[in-house]
Amino acid sequence: MPPTTDFTFPTYHQSYPPFYTLQPNHQTLTSQLRKWSRLIQRYARHHSLFKLSLPATIDSPLFKNVSLKKRLSLQDATKVLDWMCTDEGGRRAEKIVEGGGGGGGGGGAGVYWIWWKRPEEWGEEIVGWVERTGQKGVVLTLYELTAGEGSRGEEFWGMDGEVLRRALAGLVRKGRAQVFGGEGEEGVKFF
Repeated sequence: MPPTTDFTFPTYHQSYPPFYTLQPNHQTLTSQLRKWSRLIQRYARHHSLFKLSLPATIDSPLFKNVSLKKRLSLQDATKVLDWMCTDEGGRRAEKIVEGGGGGGGGGGAGVYWIWWKRPEEWGEEIVGWVERTGQKGVVLTLYELTAGEGSRGEEFWGMDGEVLRRALAGLVRKGRAQVFGGEGEEGVKFF
């Protein structure tokens, strides 16, 4: 996980030990889950993270506060991310099932997509960039979109390939784009 020296954690993460233990009262727990969700999304956005692996990040500064000597347990972190996968959690996470597909919550700790922007929101952002740069009707490679010099500085620069494919699939369904070629050689044309 990237270093967090330039990320500013909220006060409750820095100075409120009960934040690291999921509370039994439903109303308090819901508030706590919302705060964890916002924190995870902000952290992921700041570091351009699209996936979060709980086993690999449970001891990172995201879930652990060294000065308080507190960390969210793996079990509780799983509950937070599983909650983020629900309608109540805004579907801001999605559990990645073995084989690369998405799935619902449940099951032990694992790897999750973190939707600080959902695929359809990414699609709209990419279309906005295409329109701003006058590239409607031009075939662009997926590489150009996420790693090319023309897109450097855009929030989608460096995007995970699977997230990009999902964003483009939504645009294709709406008739706003067409994807050409095979894996590794894909191009996309925006309408």
